[in-house]
Amino acid sequence: MPRNVTIHVYEALHRLTLPLRTNIDRHSLSSKGCLRHIFIFIHIIVGNGGEKWTMKKRAVGLQHHSNLWSLKAGLALIAGAFILIMFKLHAQFRPQSNLNYEKFPQTYAGKPKVAFLFLARHRLPLDFAWQHFFEGAEEPNFSIYIHARPGFVYNEITTTCTFFHGRQISDSIQVGWGESSMIEAERILLRRALTDPANQIFILLSDSCVPLYNFSYVYDYVMSSPKSFVDSFLDPKGERYNLKMAPVIPKNKWRKGSQWVTLVRKHAEIMAADNTIFPVFKRHCKRRAPLPEHLRKQVHLAVVQKEHNCIPDEHYVQTLLAMRGLEDELEHRTLTYTSWNQSKNELDTQGWHPRTFKYADVDAKLVESIKGTDHVYYPTEYRTEWCSRNGTQCPCFLFARKFSRGGAIRLLNHADLDHHFRMVGNSQLEPLSLSKANATSQK
Repeated sequence: MPRNVTIHVYEALHRLTLPLRTNIDRHSLSSKGCLRHIFIFIHIIVGNGGEKWTMKKRAVGLQHHSNLWSLKAGLALIAGAFILIMFKLHAQFRPQSNLNYEKFPQTYAGKPKVAFLFLARHRLPLDFAWQHFFEGAEEPNFSIYIHARPGFVYNEITTTCTFFHGRQISDSIQVGWGESSMIEAERILLRRALTDPANQIFILLSDSCVPLYNFSYVYDYVMSSPKSFVDSFLDPKGERYNLKMAPVIPKNKWRKGSQWVTLVRKHAEIMAADNTIFPVFKRHCKRRAPLPEHLRKQVHLAVVQKEHNCIPDEHYVQTLLAMRGLEDELEHRTLTYTSWNQSKNELDTQGWHPRTFKYADVDAKLVESIKGTDHVYYPTEYRTEWCSRNGTQCPCFLFARKFSRGGAIRLLNHADLDHHFRMVGNSQLEPLSLSKANATSQK
């Protein structure tokens, strides 16, 4: 093949494979550019370049004519394969501007609001704690959205918290633990909350969360930071990373962390509108199916560990924001305290479990230890994250989980030990008893 034709072919191949080699910058691949490079490649191979090559070969003899056409046909098949590959790449790595991006409203009047997003199964067992919390707030400063099982309604029969009445979203889905449906439920909550332009901060909470401070303290805390609070760190072992995620999600962008995040509006919009990273999680990040009880002693641990295990909600937000190059816009910590216990059963597919604080577990010492935490250490990165707001050291956590009803009641009873912990502004909190709280919840 003549040197100039070889150079042209190489340049065309270089342009075609650029998105594969640049790894991250695949969104630069446009449909027009893709087609233009493909047709250049075909033209060089079976067009002018092929004619020049054919003319040179005719000087050698006509016996090579059929061989040349066979070669051209083979090259044409290669070009056709390139067309299919590039169209597939374009479908995977379409530019962000082509996403089905929802134009959420941006203009609002008055004070910015905090959106509290609750992920619940049905009833919210700690509703009495949130009743005290929201009673100390100015209602225009917050909004509430609850994702529960489809058809469940919050009213005077199902909850003692009047602020939860009618706050369920109508398009909820059935959610499975450790499945991508958990992420989809979070995205549904965000899409609903983003329709109110005054919502500027979005706090994701579970049905076992309790607030550690009064509303005004929480509001000032989250509003004073321009960053999202996202617990995000490297996963050096990468055991949950599935090679099938590449090249859409490269391993060096794989992150891990708590699902209980607090997002600024910009990042909430990115998560709600994403249709590139989430489909990959849905296909390739799946938890290992739990073994039936009667097989747990029969199956060898090594066999269980060979099966890929991925918990989507512990990786999605962190990886998405890393892929978007937004990690500098994050406080790399969560605002929700969790105490983790490792499962004693090696065959347990869930591994680590959040500890549930019961009535007997909660005392003043526990409350002080949680509220007194001012830094978090990440051993995988040898990094200490010091908690501060506006350059001033502050407590790391505004919420805590998981608490039983009895544990939450005792936590509220200890509120008066520290004036920073009082739940209703500067007023005294009426002590609650376990029997009283249970009685009100059964009305």
